[in-house]
Amino acid sequence: MTSPIEIVEYDPNWKVMYEDEKRLIRSVLGGRLTAMEHVGSTSVPGLGGKPIIGIMASVARIDGVVDVVEPLEAIGYRYLPEFERFILERRYFRKGATEPATHHLHVVERTTDFWKDHVLFREYLTAHPDEARAYEDLKRELATRITSDRLAFTDAKTPYIQTVLERSREWQAHSPELSPTDG
Repeated sequence: MTSPIEIVEYDPNWKVMYEDEKRLIRSVLGGRLTAMEHVGSTSVPGLGGKPIIGIMASVARIDGVVDVVEPLEAIGYRYLPEFERFILERRYFRKGATEPATHHLHVVERTTDFWKDHVLFREYLTAHPDEARAYEDLKRELATRITSDRLAFTDAKTPYIQTVLERSREWQAHSPELSPTDG
């Protein structure tokens, strides 16, 4: 993972790209999925980020993911089991012939904190454009210092993300109409 980290302006086409990919994934996985969500920076209107479409798909049981590897490989995804050591409850797939990838697919159970936190983070940044701008500013600053080490880039963002997640949980607690597990 040594390709340059590039933060680009928000592209409204990211939503279309997600919807197209969602249809493609559903066409090969069908009823194996219980829900799908667009996550990451490309899912937040107005938020610049790495131009990689983040997708989260839920399965009833994570141990059943072995059944989705071959169909996903047939549409260009590569299963990367070595990343399970970082997040045990997630199975990670990447699409794209070269680095950086074009799509990241996270397969998890919908009841996990991974699922809930990603959806809540997206909803909070969408509802708080000033926070989204601050996050983009941080990513741009980090990309100038951490030019190609994607794991170091992610690690450097983590404290900020954790702080925003704490705020978002408080926000959610005061907004009963929010249900970040719906997808």
